[in-house]
Amino acid sequence: MNFPLYIAKKIYNDKGDRKKVSRPAIKIATLGVAIGLAVMIISVCVVLGFKHSIRDKVIGFGSHIQVEDIMALNNQDQYPICINDSMVNVLKGCWGIKHVQKYALKQGILKTDKDFLGIMFKGIGPDYDINFLKQNLKSGEIPKFSDSSSQNKLVISQIMASKLKLKVGDKVFAYFISKDDVRARRFKISGIYQTNMTKFDQTFCYTDIYTAIKLNGWENDQCSGAELQVKDFSRLNEVENVIVKKVNRTIDKYGETYASQTIIDANPQVFAWLNLLDLNVWVIMALMICVAGFTMISGLLIIILERTTMIGVLKALGAKNKTIRHTFLWFAVFIIGKGLIIGDALGLGLLFLQKYTGLIKLDPTTYYVNTVPIEINIPFIIIINVITLIISIFVLIAPSYLISHIHPARSMHFE
Repeated sequence: MNFPLYIAKKIYNDKGDRKKVSRPAIKIATLGVAIGLAVMIISVCVVLGFKHSIRDKVIGFGSHIQVEDIMALNNQDQYPICINDSMVNVLKGCWGIKHVQKYALKQGILKTDKDFLGIMFKGIGPDYDINFLKQNLKSGEIPKFSDSSSQNKLVISQIMASKLKLKVGDKVFAYFISKDDVRARRFKISGIYQTNMTKFDQTFCYTDIYTAIKLNGWENDQCSGAELQVKDFSRLNEVENVIVKKVNRTIDKYGETYASQTIIDANPQVFAWLNLLDLNVWVIMALMICVAGFTMISGLLIIILERTTMIGVLKALGAKNKTIRHTFLWFAVFIIGKGLIIGDALGLGLLFLQKYTGLIKLDPTTYYVNTVPIEINIPFIIIINVITLIISIFVLIAPSYLISHIHPARSMHFE
């Protein structure tokens, strides 16, 4: 039988005199651990939800990796690159690639009777993954984009619709300026999307890739580039290295040079900002662990002082300091364990409430989301529990040595 564990259970389950100082001390220590853990869990899940929500929106506009003409990566002008079936097959065959989709860009102006707006037309075809657009579609529908004919349909953002006072079903003229002339096309608004990412919402509208290629005057197998989706975002750099070795610096049949970049390289400011959020989480976790640790130290010292007579009796009966220390450390484990259970229940309860009700709202113009996003990551929560338990016990080892200074003879008269 584990003697320290047995005694610790007896002490913990002893209701005894409710006027004892140790009872509120135990409650405060338990509450300190619970609140600290709940705050840590909520902080981690909110930051993960926020980071992944913003990341997914940025990726939705440009996928994980873009393969383009090397000149297009170095300036704002549009340079075509050949993305034919053989190149698509090469890209699909690269390790870590899940999906390949072509796109073509064309700058233009949307004009109504009262206003006009310069935007980027992004041509997409039937191979394009439109789940992102569907998730952020506010009204209307996503047309079946074609790579062989022009339907003259547009999906614009809510920002564009508001500025030009357009709605689904309206028709609008678009003007495209080239070196030699100005081309005009009449489009019908098929859908309106809203991601709250102002930088992108005020820039991109979607149409057929066939239309964008023809407006650029390119060949049928030319386009602005290909967007690649990877199977595992955490291995993005490894996948890009494969693309660099297989595709980069090769020449297409028109003499253009292939190059690639990741979505992180294309939007360094956004991802650098998201990475800064990790620092906030570490600071919060450190503060909360300190709070839990100090409350546990205070509680343990009070319990040791109140149990001085018991410690003296155990020593008189032959118990070693090590045995008694282990007894009180086991007692601390019971308090911490109860605090962890309460903290998990409190933290997860609040997280699920926010996740399924959207109770706390945010200003999308500032935070890019309408409500506080939540991502419940069970492995992270388990790790936080384990780390909190280990650190809380570790900081109690030094205070437990107070037991070695308690002498049996003196403790018999201690009250």
